[in-house]
Amino acid sequence: MPRFGPTALLDLLYTIVLMFAMQGSRILQRPLDVLRIAAPLATYFLMMFGLSMLPAKRLRFGYPESASLAFTAAGNNFELAIAVAVATFGLSSGEALAAVVGPLIEVPALIALGYVALGDRRFFPPVPAALRVG
Repeated sequence: MPRFGPTALLDLLYTIVLMFAMQGSRILQRPLDVLRIAAPLATYFLMMFGLSMLPAKRLRFGYPESASLAFTAAGNNFELAIAVAVATFGLSSGEALAAVVGPLIEVPALIALGYVALGDRRFFPPVPAALRVG
């Protein structure tokens, strides 16, 4: 794995560029479809993040654990969704378009939520040394 690790980021970048190159014209031709797909996804990311972060905070989890929990809950496996949609319905299908729009929304949404989480960390109580993970 140490030999392949450095190429993982390049492979992911290549996949994203290829994916958007194949669906780019449809995204530009059908902006209302993209918005109809994006609105529930953005709502989902916000809700899952909040519904994970707030209870963790109330249960007095530390900031690192709460933020990790919230990002895990909000993040999706769009790579798998894209592969299944393309294999099942074909590259030019609406399902493939919806799967491609997911990362378009997920990445900026999670970056924005990252800034929210960084600002929120000052509201977390200090965790006693005996309870710290790691």
